[in-house]
Amino acid sequence: MKQITNNILMVRPVSFRMNEQTAVNNYYQKELENLNPETIQFKALQEFDAFVEKLRSVGVNVVVVNDTKENDTPDSIFPNNWMSFHADGTVGIYPMFAENRRLERREDVFETLEENGFQIDNFVDYTSAEEEELFLEGTGSLLLDRVNKKAYCALSPRADEDLFIEFCEDFEYSPVSFISNQTVGDKRLPIYHTNVMMALAENFAVICLDSIDDKKERKNIVKHLKEDGKEVIAISEKQVNCFAGNMLQLLGANNEPYMVMSQAAFDSLNKDQLNKINKHCKIVSSPLDTIETCGGGSARCMIAEVFLQKN
Repeated sequence: MKQITNNILMVRPVSFRMNEQTAVNNYYQKELENLNPETIQFKALQEFDAFVEKLRSVGVNVVVVNDTKENDTPDSIFPNNWMSFHADGTVGIYPMFAENRRLERREDVFETLEENGFQIDNFVDYTSAEEEELFLEGTGSLLLDRVNKKAYCALSPRADEDLFIEFCEDFEYSPVSFISNQTVGDKRLPIYHTNVMMALAENFAVICLDSIDDKKERKNIVKHLKEDGKEVIAISEKQVNCFAGNMLQLLGANNEPYMVMSQAAFDSLNKDQLNKINKHCKIVSSPLDTIETCGGGSARCMIAEVFLQKN
C-alpha cells in the first residue's frame, strides 16, 4: 500500500468563475470585480495549463479531462471532491453541498481512465445522501493515511460525521474526526474542507493546529500523526489563508517524491518550514492566484489522485 501516487486526474475548465453556491461556507472565495468572466476563465486556464506542464516536467503522469460547456460547472477544476480512487479498483462517488457541483459527476471521466489503462472494478456511491442534505466531499473532506488506514476529517456543513463513519466502515479506515475553525469577522466558523488546513505526506504532515480550538482534539491528532512516524509541521491560520495547507505529495520520475503547492502557499512558508519539507522531498510550486481567489481552492483541490492498478 502506497501513500502517494505518480498518477493523477485533472479537469481543464471551460467556464471557471466564483461559484456563488459554494461561497456561503467557503470563506476563501472572493469576487474579482474588475475582471469580466471571459478574462477570469482565460487566466484560470493559463494557470491550469502551466501547472499541468510543471507536474509533467518532473515526471508526474497527468490525465487531463476537458470540462464541457453543457452544464454550468464553475468548480469542475476541483475534481477531488466528487470522486476518489483506491488501489483495490474501487471508486468512491460523493455527495456535494452545492447543487451545481453535482453536475460535475460524469461517467466519461471513468471511461477516460479506463482508456488510459486503469482498472475500475467497483463503485461505492454515497450521493443518495444529498436527498437528506448530508454531504461528504471526497478527499476535500477526507484526508486518507492509506498506509496506516486512518482517515482524518474536519467536520463541517460539507463533511457529515455519520457519512464519514460510513465511509470508514466501507473502506476499512479508522476515523479521526475533529472541528477545525477559522476566524471570519469576529466569529469562529468551520473550515469547509479538511485539505485546506492539513496535508498528509509519507513521513510528515503539514497542519494548522491553531485552527483546532478543542485542546483534546488537537492533542489526539498530534498523537495519531506521531505514532505513525510523521513529523508534524505546524502552519498558522494566516498561512492557511494563503493555501499553505492545501498541498499534496506526489511521485515524479524515478519514484522521486515532490510536495506540490501554489506559489502563494510557497511564498507564505518561513525558512524553517521550508527546510523541514525539503528534508523529506523537493517542492514544486506554481502560480494559481486566479483559481485561488475565485475558487477558494488551490493546488491540492485540483488533483484527484489515481491509485487504481494499470491493466
